[in-house]
Amino acid sequence: MARERKDNRFYKNKTTLTVYLVLRGLIIFILVRAVLRREYQSVFLCGLSLVLMIMPSIISRRLKIVLPDTLEIVILLFIFAAEILGELNSFYVRVPHWDTMLHTINGFLCAAIGFALVDMMNRNDRFTFQLSPLYLAIVSFCFSMTVGVLWEFFEFSGDYFLGMDMQKDTIVTAIHSVNLDPTLTNTVVHVRDIADVIVVHSDGTQQALGLGGYLDIGIIDTMKDLFVNFIGAVVFSFIGYFYVKKKGQGKVAHRFIPKVEFPEEQKE
Repeated sequence: MARERKDNRFYKNKTTLTVYLVLRGLIIFILVRAVLRREYQSVFLCGLSLVLMIMPSIISRRLKIVLPDTLEIVILLFIFAAEILGELNSFYVRVPHWDTMLHTINGFLCAAIGFALVDMMNRNDRFTFQLSPLYLAIVSFCFSMTVGVLWEFFEFSGDYFLGMDMQKDTIVTAIHSVNLDPTLTNTVVHVRDIADVIVVHSDGTQQALGLGGYLDIGIIDTMKDLFVNFIGAVVFSFIGYFYVKKKGQGKVAHRFIPKVEFPEEQKE
């Protein structure tokens, strides 16, 4: 009986196990193909994805917590969508708003994780503080936004130091800058109806980029990512607030909030 309960705890239900095995099988197939084609960057991303996919189970065992099936499935799908579909299959470029969707989900998930961490400490007798539902929601929101900001720092570092273009550029048809003011009086100069950008190289040669506008370098993408992360964080913060207010009752919240194992389950 104890063995059966242990398996259920660590391998979840059939749906979770099926999703994990299918995604893992697809990644291994892509990994083998990348090795044969000597696409070593793809090999690295596949290996990273396989490691990330086992992290929820490792964290669950080490921290003695139970991950809801819905949360674990969403995490697995998120990893596959971000690394395999987004990076290897260029969904970030080919599929409109793919990056926006993932950042929204990321904001929601990080808020759930942050909420769970504080909620578990709130319920533990070893800690002396007790936070109200409102403060739990605020901490959850702040945790999610902090993770979002740190990720944008990571993307900027990859672009600035390694030239990776993780912060995708945006085509705009107008710019507004004080750097174009010849009087140096901090006056904003407006340049509108931009049809193209011509690059002048150091040797004097010129190249028209044919963009249909001006190339904004990353800032719009960064602010959009943070904004949708904000939306995801706010949504879960509201859910978490009413979850605590109703003393653990809620059809949505309990599907995303990890819980500490009961002492009798740990003993078994």
